Amino acid sequence: MANLQNRKSREGIVYSTANDFSYNYNSEDPNQETVKPAKQNLKVLLDKKQRAGKKVTLINGFIGSEEDLKELGKKLKSKCGVGGSVKDGEILIQGDFRDRIIELLLADGYKAKKAGG
Repeated sequence: MANLQNRKSREGIVYSTANDFSYNYNSEDPNQETVKPAKQNLKVLLDKKQRAGKKVTLINGFIGSEEDLKELGKKLKSKCGVGGSVKDGEILIQGDFRDRIIELLLADGYKAKKAGG
């Protein structure tokens, strides 16, 4: 599975004839420093694609460590009183809570706005 993920992240390189070629993966630093909330540009959008018609509120654009993202996701889930998850650099909140989440993020000092239709 890890080999498959590495293959997908090569950004267009398919094959090299050079004997000494070694691809440098642009892996994100897991200890990346979290940017201050005032400098974060978070986008809050509603998604229901490939979710059996169920609505999910997505928050993306967070710059920082995975641990801080999980902490923010946990806080938003508890304030909305619903479930959700944090994966692939996005926070997923079950249901349509765009307005409530924007209020919460703005109160915490984040720059947040609605995205999508």
